[in-house]
Amino acid sequence: MAKMSSDTIWELAAAEVRSQESGAGEGDGGETVCERSVFLMGSKTGGKTSILLRCLERRDEPPKPTLALEYTFGRRAKGHNTPKDIAHLWELGGGTSLSDLVQIPITPNSIRSLSVVLVLDLSKPNALWGTMEKLLTAVQAHVEKVFSEAQKSKPGGKRQKAAHPAARVLPKDYPDRELISPFPVPLLIIGSKYDLFQDFDSEKKKVIRKTLRFLAHYYAASLIFTSIKSESLMSKTKSFFSHLAFGLDRGKTVSCDSGKPLIIPVGSDSFSQIGAPPSTDIDITSLHAKNPKDLWKKVYERVFPSESHIEQRELKDPAKDPQYSEPQIDAMRAQKDQELEQYKRNAAKSWKELQLET
Repeated sequence: MAKMSSDTIWELAAAEVRSQESGAGEGDGGETVCERSVFLMGSKTGGKTSILLRCLERRDEPPKPTLALEYTFGRRAKGHNTPKDIAHLWELGGGTSLSDLVQIPITPNSIRSLSVVLVLDLSKPNALWGTMEKLLTAVQAHVEKVFSEAQKSKPGGKRQKAAHPAARVLPKDYPDRELISPFPVPLLIIGSKYDLFQDFDSEKKKVIRKTLRFLAHYYAASLIFTSIKSESLMSKTKSFFSHLAFGLDRGKTVSCDSGKPLIIPVGSDSFSQIGAPPSTDIDITSLHAKNPKDLWKKVYERVFPSESHIEQRELKDPAKDPQYSEPQIDAMRAQKDQELEQYKRNAAKSWKELQLET
């Protein structure tokens, strides 16, 4: 496999200009530059940056906390003296607290080649469903908005609707085709920190595994469990990532065994293989679910009560988020907060004295 390079952004821009000026393309026999966009999001401190760096073969680069939304890119040569394919890579930090920023990487220019990677921390199952639901809902809503605006701005837009990813069409023989709701763009769900997940109680692991299999199949997504401590799992994760970023073969490995990490390419699972929600101690008929997805959510949150509201409350003030800590600035901020409180007390005291005199 040709090695992906990490040229400077100026070299990337210069190569793009040269490509446009040369006019090389499929029509005249020249090599075209294939550009794709990959948007990574998921659990806070779930390992997104570490996974991305490993997939780009940047092993010597230490992972740093992602500040809001960060951009990088990867390039891969198709052959000797040929243009390199380009992958525009966006990473959203802060878990679900910054979901409004999805509008930046999802644009009319990127949407036709966009893929999404959702990283879910297996070691924090109580936040798993809430993180998945909020982030995928935000992305789906903006994809549909961009598509709708693009259709209005182009003549004959209705005729192109079926070809657009917002109207993603699956093969006629796709398992459970009429029962699922495909995500509008290609989606990869990564369950991270599998090494910690292995220590869970077997029944809890069963609930997490079956639930993620259901969600991946429901959204027509690929699913893989991984750990940066496992070279084998990271190699398979890189194959899935490279498939989205550069169009490479992701391999044919499929693993649904209960004692092994899940590796399920899109279209390799079915509701009959997944089975019913694991409801050993729950009467499903008492849950009053609106649809199958809602039923799985209710069963899952009976076992793992949601903590999403706690996370949102804690992150309401970004200045108190340890992810963005700056010791000197934080110390000065604390001093100013104390001065402000003292000023409020003095002002209140002065106002009371003024009232008494009056």
